[in-house]
Amino acid sequence: MAILQLENGTTYTQLNDIAPILAPLNIQIDRWEVGDNPNLHHLLSQDSLSDEEKERVLTALDGYFAQLKQNYGYQSRDLLVIHPAIPNLNTMMGKFATIHTHADDEVRYVIDGEGVFGFVLPDGSQVELTVQKEEYINVPAGTEHWFHLTSSRRIKAVRYFISTEGWVPQYTGRELRFGQEVGVG
Repeated sequence: MAILQLENGTTYTQLNDIAPILAPLNIQIDRWEVGDNPNLHHLLSQDSLSDEEKERVLTALDGYFAQLKQNYGYQSRDLLVIHPAIPNLNTMMGKFATIHTHADDEVRYVIDGEGVFGFVLPDGSQVELTVQKEEYINVPAGTEHWFHLTSSRRIKAVRYFISTEGWVPQYTGRELRFGQEVGVG
């Protein structure tokens, strides 16, 4: 279940309550079932996956990819697998913990674990959205956002791309103040 937290500490857990808050940014969030394929669930239970295992996971979920290709022109996908044993995990994740934008949409389908996307709303306020297993999110190009892991430090997410070149972070220099009291820091 997605969890949206506002700067003032207010929390929302229902997509019907979260969607209107994110609507000014045109962020799409939805629930997509992984299904009950036992082979897929076995792969998802593993910390790390070989390239061949990643491709098996992607193939099992390609119905969603086919829809995105047809409806929005997505051209490729890959599987992001992050877990605590990855060397230099903090350095790797640090690139995304600063407010940035992308020239392309950032589209993720979380199939295991969870992560947190933060957003700058049009009024300048900031929110954080915890995205969990079986949740799909599309962050439109040009949206000021950041990303970090939760304390579990694990996530498996299918990433969908129109063009991988458009996914390089462009840092905005805006101060990340989420989690601080308004007017402090």
